[in-house]
Amino acid sequence: MMQADIIIVGGGIMGASAAFFLRRRGKSVILLERGLVGQQASGVNFGNVRRQGRYLQQLPLANRSRAIWDRLPELIGEDCEFVASGHLRVCYTREQADKMEAYSQDARDYGLDLEMLSSNALRARFPYLGRETIAGCYDPSGGHANPRLTAPAIGRAARRAGADVREEAEVVGIAKAGDDFVVEVKGQGELRAPMLLITAGAWGGKLSALFGEPVPLAVHGPQMTVTEPLPYRIAPTIGVSTPHLHETVYFRQVKRGNIICGGFARGPASNETNRATVLPEAILGQMEQLRRVMPGFANVSTIRSWSGIESYLPDDVPIMGPSATTPGLYYAFGFCGAGFQIGPGVGDVMAELIATGATTTPIAQYGISRFASLAP
Repeated sequence: MMQADIIIVGGGIMGASAAFFLRRRGKSVILLERGLVGQQASGVNFGNVRRQGRYLQQLPLANRSRAIWDRLPELIGEDCEFVASGHLRVCYTREQADKMEAYSQDARDYGLDLEMLSSNALRARFPYLGRETIAGCYDPSGGHANPRLTAPAIGRAARRAGADVREEAEVVGIAKAGDDFVVEVKGQGELRAPMLLITAGAWGGKLSALFGEPVPLAVHGPQMTVTEPLPYRIAPTIGVSTPHLHETVYFRQVKRGNIICGGFARGPASNETNRATVLPEAILGQMEQLRRVMPGFANVSTIRSWSGIESYLPDDVPIMGPSATTPGLYYAFGFCGAGFQIGPGVGDVMAELIATGATTTPIAQYGISRFASLAP
């Protein structure tokens, strides 16, 4: 297929989900991924399926996506190891506890019911937590999934649904020619479509700039670690709520027993060399903070660390919606290290927007036009 209703550039969880839901709406789709589907940020992240802690205006999108996670095995025919085992945020100071309390109250207006736990209640329910934790906020509907499985599985489902999913398909040129976008793929020639969706993550800003819409996109590398297998004891995903990056840590235990851990710092990454770096000092600091939350991890060995290339914007708000300069052009990138949970919802929303011209989930706050002052 050299022509389609829409071409999607970027085969992470956003692009794969958009391709899948566009096919369910009857649109012909070509999905282009320079490497392998889910190989970049969608496959190297922590795997958090959380709504708690998102800014309130993003909760409608997170709610829509959470409903899809429940149906994902049925929709795509594969298990991505999603477990709704709960999501717990803990804190060390009274000030942070008050902020969590206020958030839990405000979140109710957006359909998210959270339970605040005092120090005694926290320790009664989760006796393995360290003594420095003074309060917690618990979401029983939170959980986690395997990011290495999820985007590829959605990509395969999109292909089975009829999408033309092309891996190792490097885009070397994009232009608008009349009513169509012409996308040149290395070694494959030109593809045409009247609509184009850019879901290229850390490379999205380079493509939006081609259409007169530059954005202040920064790239960083998450610092991720996995430990040796331990007896399975910890059901919820647990994270520390703190304004201090060096105190940030989050972790989850998989059924195989390993503890997956992230936080403490971000490392250097480049969307020019396509490389990211694991910082030894970050991993050591991360393990120190992990022991602070979970003293029982004092003598646990790590077996692997990794990083990837994630995209961030200065307001910590992603870009999502139509172009402000070019009809038929749409964006969904820059999810600031928090795109995994909302990924299926983003794909569904973008499919709805592209197919019908509107969406029932509010996305105006994600418009690329907020960076219009950067345009030459």
